[in-house]
Amino acid sequence: MGRIFVPAGTAEDWAQFLAEPVKHWKTGYSARTLAHCWQDADGFPVEIASALETSDTLRGMKMLLGIPEHQVAIPGGSTKSQNDVWALGKCGEQLVSIAVEGKVSEPFDRTVAEWLEPETPGKHIRLQFLTKTLGLREVPSSIRYQLLHRTASAILEAERFNATHALMLVHSFSQTHEWFEDYRAFAALFGIDAELKRVHMAKRVGGVTLHLGWVCGAAEYLRR
Repeated sequence: MGRIFVPAGTAEDWAQFLAEPVKHWKTGYSARTLAHCWQDADGFPVEIASALETSDTLRGMKMLLGIPEHQVAIPGGSTKSQNDVWALGKCGEQLVSIAVEGKVSEPFDRTVAEWLEPETPGKHIRLQFLTKTLGLREVPSSIRYQLLHRTASAILEAERFNATHALMLVHSFSQTHEWFEDYRAFAALFGIDAELKRVHMAKRVGGVTLHLGWVCGAAEYLRR
């Protein structure tokens, strides 16, 4: 991926960056829903700004830039972690790397056990790398793999941009909060009792402080 990024004029400009635009760019699907919500906002969407106010550390953060479908390389194979949005924020004098996972009703991909089948040396290298990057001793096989690499993306980009904080944010437009329990199980690995519409501090990993959050998007964007 090149290093020159062209600003989006409308939400429709986001579609070109999808791996399968015809399949995923549909009304009511997460990619299109998320694009319209973020494109309408002047900075962070209002529900994200509200959730950030629940964090003593990230309260008042301003968005500097956002990149749709931002890819982050991870050892153990050629497949990159493709963030629905990656944003760089600033809170006081500190930079914040934000990896956003947009959702409507789709799950967080496979569990670690399902992803490991069939097992390969590359997958084991990647899982070891993700476990270490997240500052964990081990990862239960029932945890959703997507949450691992999306959170690692936030940390890796924080290190690349000299940001002192990393935030993995689920921006869900499911009005029944589908798959929240999977996110909650992941957050529990860091000792967090996760809540809706909140940002929680997870732990310090190296020189980066990790945060996790779940934000509830407005239903109106499901019709856009």
